[in-house]
Amino acid sequence: MDSQKYDLDLIEKIRQQFDKTPYPRTPLEQSPKDDLNSLFIHNLVTPYYLVNQKITNTEGKVILDAGCGSGYKSLVLAEANPGAKIVGVDLSEESVKAARHRLEFHGFENVEFHTLSIYDLSELGMEFDYINNDEVLYLLPDVAAGLKAMKSVLKPEGIIRTNLHSSLQRTVFFRAQELFKKIGLMDGNPEEMEMELAIETMKSLKNGVNLKDRAWNAGYETPDWKGTLLSNHLLVGDKGFTIPEMFAALREVELEFVSMVYWRYWDVTDLFQEPDNLPAFWAMSLPEISTEDRLHLYELLHPIHRLLDFWCAHSSQVDSFLPVDQWQASDWQGAKIHLHPQLRNTKSREDLIKCITEQKPFVISGYVSLPTMAPVEIDGTMAACLLPLWEEPQSFKFLVQRWLKIRPLDLVTLEPVSEQMAFEEVKKCLSKLEVFLYVLLEKSV
Repeated sequence: MDSQKYDLDLIEKIRQQFDKTPYPRTPLEQSPKDDLNSLFIHNLVTPYYLVNQKITNTEGKVILDAGCGSGYKSLVLAEANPGAKIVGVDLSEESVKAARHRLEFHGFENVEFHTLSIYDLSELGMEFDYINNDEVLYLLPDVAAGLKAMKSVLKPEGIIRTNLHSSLQRTVFFRAQELFKKIGLMDGNPEEMEMELAIETMKSLKNGVNLKDRAWNAGYETPDWKGTLLSNHLLVGDKGFTIPEMFAALREVELEFVSMVYWRYWDVTDLFQEPDNLPAFWAMSLPEISTEDRLHLYELLHPIHRLLDFWCAHSSQVDSFLPVDQWQASDWQGAKIHLHPQLRNTKSREDLIKCITEQKPFVISGYVSLPTMAPVEIDGTMAACLLPLWEEPQSFKFLVQRWLKIRPLDLVTLEPVSEQMAFEEVKKCLSKLEVFLYVLLEKSV
């Protein structure tokens, strides 16, 4: 069988599998409105800032959910990006029907869905500001071709979010798939009989058998065991990748890596007992190596992430700004400060005011915890300084002057606080919060 025929056969098997069991199996009525972590990730503002160190308005943007499945992520994208048009495509007609019904149920009208292969995106005749391609790319026969197809409909300043299965973290499921291929359970699209045989095989193995110990638990005997089985042990087209293979695919199609989606959980220094006191070799080597190598070291040391989940963009637009930690005083003086949109909500503002009134620390990470490894707090007095950000963006100069009004005297010496001292205090706080994208800092042009 030639490779083209193999590709077509595999794509057809994948289509049949998701026609039978559209994914994800999220209940129709479930809303992501209160899932601030998910909204944070799917808000175009987040990756756009990582690429450009600028804020973008989602109003009027055109967002593609490539491989939309049953439409839950399309719904998240619609909630996270007010005013944007959402376009969903999927190979499975049944999935597209489910997605269309989901968005209608939740009252979104500026949406459209198409039964279409990712390879054929150009047939839409549209270009996109953002492409979400979640839990799909690793199923395609040719990953580079999939990336190339998305790149072809990406606007010059557009961004792609996509992911690949980790071959290191997921190795046990690839072994299970190989086993079930060997005994003929994946010759066609797995049906009821194949699923029953797979579960019978796993349950009948002795405890202590490596594959059973690592690839089986009580979760596979729940009401949704069939879906779980099809997503892991019997997932047609499933493939694993390493960080170097991920970067190689990006280079092949001339896309530039931007960041891991869960970037804070990929810091190799966090794997050491004393991150601030590394062994001499590591302390000297890590600052000199590439982002690719740092990420690869992480996965070799600690392959816990199922997905290599990342943002990428056209090569011409990445790394064209000065990082905040390299700003000069003049950069700060002209900066505009924005609160991340997912923090600007009534609940967080009310809690902030309560903390200010009671002079308690404000735990800002309690609303969007995803970028953090530990709680992130703002001192109650500094929280009072930042309160206007919950209404609208503010200039850095405005916040410095507000700090001088809130804290006019040094509490130790009772001497007046100088403008330079206020400058440093506000700068220190904003620098800490910007690392987690709780605040977004724009230089003046």
